[in-house]
Amino acid sequence: MKDIGAIKSQSSSRRQLIKTIAYSSALVSLGGCGSVLKPKYTKRYTRPHSRKPFIAPRITKDKIVRVIVGLRPYRPSGFVVKLQDFNGKNVIHNYGHGGGGISLSWGSSALAVQQASRITVDKAAVIGSGIMGLTTARLLQDAGWDVTIYTRDMSRHSVSNVGAGQWAPTGVFEEDKATDEFKEQYKYASRIAHHAYQNLIGADYGIRFIENYYLGDKQRDESYYLREMPELFTSVADLNPDEHPFPVQYVKRTVTMLIEPAKFLKRIRNDFLLSGGKFKIKTFTNQNEVLSVKENTIFNCTGLGSKALFEDEELTPAKGQLVFLPPDPAIDYMTVGGGQDVTYMFPRSGEILLGGSHQVDDWSRNPEPEVTERIIEDNKRIFDNLRI
Repeated sequence: MKDIGAIKSQSSSRRQLIKTIAYSSALVSLGGCGSVLKPKYTKRYTRPHSRKPFIAPRITKDKIVRVIVGLRPYRPSGFVVKLQDFNGKNVIHNYGHGGGGISLSWGSSALAVQQASRITVDKAAVIGSGIMGLTTARLLQDAGWDVTIYTRDMSRHSVSNVGAGQWAPTGVFEEDKATDEFKEQYKYASRIAHHAYQNLIGADYGIRFIENYYLGDKQRDESYYLREMPELFTSVADLNPDEHPFPVQYVKRTVTMLIEPAKFLKRIRNDFLLSGGKFKIKTFTNQNEVLSVKENTIFNCTGLGSKALFEDEELTPAKGQLVFLPPDPAIDYMTVGGGQDVTYMFPRSGEILLGGSHQVDDWSRNPEPEVTERIIEDNKRIFDNLRI
């Protein structure tokens, strides 16, 4: 019979051998899968709003979900907010915001409602159910008005619903064509709107703060809104090449809000209905039809429709084309610029939005394949070369 101590010693040796073999096998396995375990991110950049590393969205043509076109109502001298009297009918205009309609909505609508401050509170008609129509209607309700929105299409079919949604009142006017009085009005509306959106931050209204990176191969002129209203943006900085991952020479960073139009418009529409508002589907083809509504106070929020309805010859379309890809929850920053033309990437909860175009005086509503190709290639070039 073997000595008990020898048996224990052999048993212990076998256990140690098994552990050694297992450990060695694990090392071999790890070595064979080095590409899997290798850290994906070789550079951690300091970010003001996110603790995550930069991740590149996967951009290819075969991932396109849809391509859409919207016509922005653009006036080189700026948007219109004014009261007109038509034989006892008060018409208050609120239109022509170009690419800044979503950003300016609450502020411009507040200016429009102020125009009615000397009118007895009663029933009001709002013509148009886009962003301006809805925010005007909600502010009127808060002021005690009984409001009916007259619209050709519900808000989900409006130009506002295909807006990009970054809070940045851009593409609104040309500096050399706008008066000093308008510029003060624009800044006032911007500040009011910014404050209003902050009060609605959250998933219910589809609003959140997010980093935005302006990209370029040369020093870009400071945007008017950043130059004149820097207090509305946080973490503004010009970044050195070692402070960002983008394959361009110049990068400016801001932190601003991203508004998801579909979510926001749906929630504001529901708020309007819950507050007693009414919709009426109606198409207006001329000014007399607008003036024939039963309400004596009318808010004109028809956007491009104002060109024909109220003979605004300065008003012109600025065509914008957008490309949508499936969502990627890992993407938590926006980019603007860095391409051959208008280029941007905005991550939404339900999609990644790629832009874009700014084709002034183009009334066509069909997507152009060559613009789609350019949008994809411009964005792909940026993110395929991200230094991460």
